[in-house]
Amino acid sequence: MQQSELDVIRQALAILDSHLKTKGVALQDPDAVRAFLRLELEREESEVFAVLYLDTQHRALKFVRMFKGTIDGATVHAREVIKTGLALNAAAAIICHNHPSGDSTPSNADRHMTNRLKEGLELVDIRLIDHMVIGHGEITSFAEMGWI
Repeated sequence: MQQSELDVIRQALAILDSHLKTKGVALQDPDAVRAFLRLELEREESEVFAVLYLDTQHRALKFVRMFKGTIDGATVHAREVIKTGLALNAAAAIICHNHPSGDSTPSNADRHMTNRLKEGLELVDIRLIDHMVIGHGEITSFAEMGWI
């Protein structure tokens, strides 16, 4: 990838990040969230698990890359996800990770981990809104599949 392309990607991320974090504007545009997550994670060569923490009005507080794994998995520690959410005083969260293979189909392990995180976050009053799995040109949403 050439430097000019990287500069354009960085500018796009900055614009999307600014849009997501605009004070007073709740995340009501799933397409903007999808575009942001694709730009952040789609090109990763290893699996990366991240969390978009939200306030009570579903405004973005912070996007945090939590764990990096291998080409086919990443270990996720619920304790760290919860600890960061509490430190940010988050009311809700969208978890996400990429599949370097390009296939956004969630695995059974993805579904199990999501349920475990949802239960843990609920204990501290942080609502899990969605889990998005990023592939190449596609994103699978657990909420849209009726799994959350």
